[in-house]
Amino acid sequence: MTIPIELIYRYPWLPSLKEFFSDIASKPPSEFISTIFSETFSEEIQERLFEIFKAAFDNLENVSYYKLDKVNVYLYLLLKILMFVLDNKIITNKIANLFSKINYNDLIEENDYNIYSICEDLKLDILYSEPMEYGVNILKDQREILKTSFRIYYTDYLKLISNLHDEYRKLVNNALYNGYVFIQKRRLIRLIQEYIRNKFEVEEDKATLESLKKELLNLPEFKELYENILSQWELKKEVFEYSFDISFKEGADISNTFPPCINEILSKAQEGQNLIHIERLFLVFFLHALNYPVDKIIDIFSTMPDFDRGKTAYQVNFAKKKGYTPHKCGTLKSLNLCMAAKYKDEICLEGYYSKKLDTKKKIKHPLFYVQLKQFRASRKENHTNNKLKNNNERK
Repeated sequence: MTIPIELIYRYPWLPSLKEFFSDIASKPPSEFISTIFSETFSEEIQERLFEIFKAAFDNLENVSYYKLDKVNVYLYLLLKILMFVLDNKIITNKIANLFSKINYNDLIEENDYNIYSICEDLKLDILYSEPMEYGVNILKDQREILKTSFRIYYTDYLKLISNLHDEYRKLVNNALYNGYVFIQKRRLIRLIQEYIRNKFEVEEDKATLESLKKELLNLPEFKELYENILSQWELKKEVFEYSFDISFKEGADISNTFPPCINEILSKAQEGQNLIHIERLFLVFFLHALNYPVDKIIDIFSTMPDFDRGKTAYQVNFAKKKGYTPHKCGTLKSLNLCMAAKYKDEICLEGYYSKKLDTKKKIKHPLFYVQLKQFRASRKENHTNNKLKNNNERK
């Protein structure tokens, strides 16, 4: 039985992917990555990829920018490579959970025959027929006749439920005939969802990991992709008790909370010095992260010797569309953009005390720096207000 290629577009985790896309699925990772970035849809793949990571890091259960087309095949293979190279179980679990939930929602909409075709492709021993009655569900005075078009052989059923421990899934609690378990479409798809989730499990192979990671990070496009994902993760993974809205607000000035790396670049810009490319990118990504208005960001660059408002507007808007997160501190140090030592900044050099973890922690991202400065300013303001209130009460 040959599965329609449209189902491979929608569900690239199917085994027939290797048959339909043998030209790309069999390529070494570095060659596959180079192929992706040479395709006309490379930008679209990256945009979709960042949407998936953003949604996963925010613990969402769906992605608005998700299409079931040929590009989806490349996206899936790229995700698999990234999961291996990132070598982070928490990130892998988040991506696996999100990806499997997205696919569950799409599978629910499939007709019964397509679900049967998918099961066949997964080499499941499954029977498909006109809906058959197999039991009665009684709840209070309501009787529901149970029907299904699907029966799955018990050994395959047990494999699929091996990581699911719900009481109702146990073999003894399900109708069985001639070794086949009667199963409703919704529950069958839930088992397929678990299969999808497990496709992202990464085997421990440190030697291969380090070799592949080194090879892929030599590709500039992949390195940029990899570092941006890690930068996004730094913002999410930190157990950070100082939660403040650090977005731009008209009439409010938060520039006094900026870290020295940003202050150095802004100082150069104000003096009319020409900023190097990486300084411009970092500044734009940082200000976008604070939701600064595009026109205000453009005005910062107006003092540049090579300033062109039209070109600058295009580049700033393009960067906003890409949604890149500002570089993390480790990356800034490697790019010689960290100014902690030059400014003798206490927070950057010594870090902060985490009440939750009861230990001293280093700042790992410039946006955390802004949050911490705002927290300390707020605490100082509250202390001052309380002091004034107590003095007034004594009077």
